[in-house]
Amino acid sequence: MVLLLCLLPLSALAELSIEITRGVDNPTSIAVSPVRMKGGSLSEDISAIVAADLDRSGLFATMPRANMLSNPRTLSEVYYRDWRIVGMQYLVVGSVLRQGDGRLSATFSLVEVAGERVLFTHVVKGRDSELRDIAHYISDKVFYTITGIKGAFSTRLAYVTVMNEAAGQVHRLMVSDADGARERLMLKSKEPIMSPAWSPDAKALAYVSFETGRPAIFSQRLDNAKREQLTNFKGLNGAPAWSPDGKSMALVLSKDGNPEIYLYRFATKTFTRLTRHFAIDTEPNWMSDGKSLIFTSDRGGSPQIYKLNIISRKVERLTFSGSYNARPRLSADDRTLVMVHRSQGLFHIAAQDLVTGDLRILTQTRLDESPTVAPNGAMLMYATKRGNKGVLAAVSIDAGSRFLLPARRGDVREPAWSPF
Repeated sequence: MVLLLCLLPLSALAELSIEITRGVDNPTSIAVSPVRMKGGSLSEDISAIVAADLDRSGLFATMPRANMLSNPRTLSEVYYRDWRIVGMQYLVVGSVLRQGDGRLSATFSLVEVAGERVLFTHVVKGRDSELRDIAHYISDKVFYTITGIKGAFSTRLAYVTVMNEAAGQVHRLMVSDADGARERLMLKSKEPIMSPAWSPDAKALAYVSFETGRPAIFSQRLDNAKREQLTNFKGLNGAPAWSPDGKSMALVLSKDGNPEIYLYRFATKTFTRLTRHFAIDTEPNWMSDGKSLIFTSDRGGSPQIYKLNIISRKVERLTFSGSYNARPRLSADDRTLVMVHRSQGLFHIAAQDLVTGDLRILTQTRLDESPTVAPNGAMLMYATKRGNKGVLAAVSIDAGSRFLLPARRGDVREPAWSPF
C-alpha cells in the first residue's frame, strides 16, 4: 500500500552525497570568487554550488577558496596578475542585490585571465528559495561558454531508494537536483517501485508500482503529486517510456500471453500492439524523431538491442558484440547507444557509436545496471554496488571523469535523468 505522498524536502532521510573519483587528465583551471550580497547574507553559498557543479563535470579544476589572493565581486576589482600567478585560466565573479520588490538580482561575469577578456556579463533574478536554481543557471552558462556543450546542472534526477525499517522494507520514489540536493519524496510504499521515466516537459513521472498486488504503470505530476493509473492488466505491465511529443507512451504488456511492446495514447486511452514475436520484447526507448523505438529482445537467441519503425513495423538489429546487451538508452543526437553489456561474465555499462559501430566499456564496477543519459549527452548515470550497498554512479561518455552519489542511508537504484 502507499504510505505517503509528499512534496517537502527530506534531507534527514536519504540525501545523496557527491564523491568525485576521477577527472580528465588536463582539466581547465577556474576560480569562482565568493558571491556575496551587499547589506545582507544569503541562505545558500552560490559560488560553492557553482564550483561543485564544475568540479563534478570532471572537465574543470576549481581553485580552493582559501588559496585565492583576493575575492573580487565586480570586474573593476579583478587584478589579472593575481590570477595569472596562481595559474587560473578563467575566473567567475558576481554579486547579489535585493530589489525593491524583495527579489534577488545576481550579476555575474566570466573572464579569460590570459587574454584579460570578459566573455560575458549576465543578470539573473529570483526569489530567496531559488538561490540554488540561480547557481545552477550560472554553472550552465559558464560550462557552455567554455566547452560549447549545453550545461545540464539545472536538470533533475529521479531514483528509487530502498531501506529496511521496523515495518519491513520500504521503497521511495525520489526527485532531486542533478547534484542530489533538494531531495523530494514522490511516493512511499512497502511494495517495489521501478522504472521511473520523465515526461518530455519534465513536469511528470511515469513508473511501475506493485502497490495493487501486481505491477501497474502510473503517471504522477511533480507540482501537485496528482496520480493516474494507466494500466491494470494481468501479467507484466512495465518499462514506460514517454514519446518525445508527450502524446503517447511505449510500454511492455504481457496481457496477450507474451511480453510485447505496446503504444498507449493519452488522448484516447487506447493500446496498440507494436511487436509480434514469440521472443521477449521489452525495455523500449524512443528515438528523437518520435517515429522509431529501440528495445531489448532475445529473438536472436540472446538479449540484444533492436530498432523498430513504428509506421512500417520494420525491425533492425543494432548490437552484435557480446552475448548480452540490454536496457538501451540513446544520446540526444541518437548517435550513441548506451546499454548494459556483459563482458567476461560481468555486467558493465557500454556505449556504441551507431555510425561507426565502435563499442566502448565505460564502467569498471560490477553489476552495473539501469543507465540513463544526461540531456546534453556528456555524462550518463547508472546503478551499481559498493560493497553490499546500492549506489548511483556517473561517468562521462568518453569515460574520462567519474563520480558517485551514494545515499546516507539505504540503497539507491533506478536512476532517470530529466530532460532540459
